[in-house]
Amino acid sequence: MPDYRIYEHPIIDFKRGRRIKFTYNGNVIEVYEGESILASLYALGYRVFSRSPDGSRLRGAFCMIGKCSSCLSYVNNVPNTRICIEPVRDGINVVSGDGIPEPPANISSAPVRKEIVDTDVLVIGAGPAGLQAALKLGEKGVDVVLVTDHFRLGGQLVKQTHKFFGDTRYHGGVRGFKIAEKLVNELKKYSTIKTYTRAFAYGFFNEGYMGIAVQGDEPVNLLVKPRYTIIATGATERMILFENNDLPGVMGAGGAQTLMNEYGVRPGENALVVGSGNVGLIVAYQLLQAGVRVHGIIEIMREIGGWIVHAAKVRRHGVPILTGHTITRVEGAEKVEKAVVAAVDDKLNPIQGSEKEYSVDLVLLAVGLQPNYALLSQMGATMKYIPEAGGLVPVRTKYMETSIPGVFVAGDLTGIEEATTAFIEGEIAAYTILERIGFTDVITERERLVDFLWNEYRMSPVISRARQGKLKATVTEEEMERLRRGMDV
Repeated sequence: MPDYRIYEHPIIDFKRGRRIKFTYNGNVIEVYEGESILASLYALGYRVFSRSPDGSRLRGAFCMIGKCSSCLSYVNNVPNTRICIEPVRDGINVVSGDGIPEPPANISSAPVRKEIVDTDVLVIGAGPAGLQAALKLGEKGVDVVLVTDHFRLGGQLVKQTHKFFGDTRYHGGVRGFKIAEKLVNELKKYSTIKTYTRAFAYGFFNEGYMGIAVQGDEPVNLLVKPRYTIIATGATERMILFENNDLPGVMGAGGAQTLMNEYGVRPGENALVVGSGNVGLIVAYQLLQAGVRVHGIIEIMREIGGWIVHAAKVRRHGVPILTGHTITRVEGAEKVEKAVVAAVDDKLNPIQGSEKEYSVDLVLLAVGLQPNYALLSQMGATMKYIPEAGGLVPVRTKYMETSIPGVFVAGDLTGIEEATTAFIEGEIAAYTILERIGFTDVITERERLVDFLWNEYRMSPVISRARQGKLKATVTEEEMERLRRGMDV
């Protein structure tokens, strides 16, 4: 079988686990422990993992973080398992999804063990915002339950190979995956922080309980009753409309980062990137580092959306950036074989006769993110649609508290920005909870952070749109009280 794993990389030394075997669609294959099921299969050349509900359309990898439905499969006869965040294990049986599955007939009906946990703070999400908040709480000896639906901690940091800009206090000059390693190791210092991986927060219930389904060899229905909650669930990849946009090989930029930077698997041989924001530019460069040929970066607007320093790096490697262009369709039998792009007019409509064709097997969409707001919306928090923030976001105070008293937010859930602000927002939320608990010594540092965030860091022109989005979602304490009483603000 082919092997798409990366064995030489200029930055990352991929340390793979022991060789193990499992069955996929009746075939016994050998892979490495520590990979996700999908990453293992992708490394061996598999590209189709499921089908549309009516069975007519093929589905391939897209988000790689368990937020879409493109990889729903059977694992040990359990349907609708997202194999992009399911760890490979020795001896498991995996079958690709095919339309709407039938309820399994031979799954044990024995009730899952229930465990009730009282804690000071529940943190949902283990990316930069969640980890930073948990650490600040742990430093004060506060009981924390930290949960993530992935089988490892770190969120999107684990797949970032570039060095972060900004304040060295928030890891400026350090590569993202190294930051994740550092923060996860620091968590181990605090006995009051209890972490759960493969843990899905599925709903908020009466009496203040959060239901969390913890998967693994011994599944647990965790019912957590926290005094305070911090929700830091991040964001998900956006899709755009074009013909055959669901064909395997059309992938979110973050999905490609997960494959090549977290698991050391090349997402393709020949790529076209759609979107010239910082994500598109950075991912294009990372593709080159992984040995993928990048045929071009397509941008519908007339100007590049990201920083010039990132654009200059890919241009030095001969990658053209076509502004004023959009993708119109992809073609292929069971995966992408060709992409067609066209110039656009002043109304951003494709110009007939301007088409260009690219022979590629990978089309990466770097067209923005949208906040992962579903859980918070289910809880009944006041939400607001703000285009500059990426879509629907929670209304909150400058101290990150939502319209639900005691429930705080941080990171991209509050509006799309970047990791430095996620760290800061997580810290502000943690300090506010510490003040409520009785640690008044944190107030000065919290106020300094709020001032730094709003009056210094966010004043940079390159993040002015994000600043506007955050401003529109932030209300005063008095306005929040009016919201809670059902009054207009």
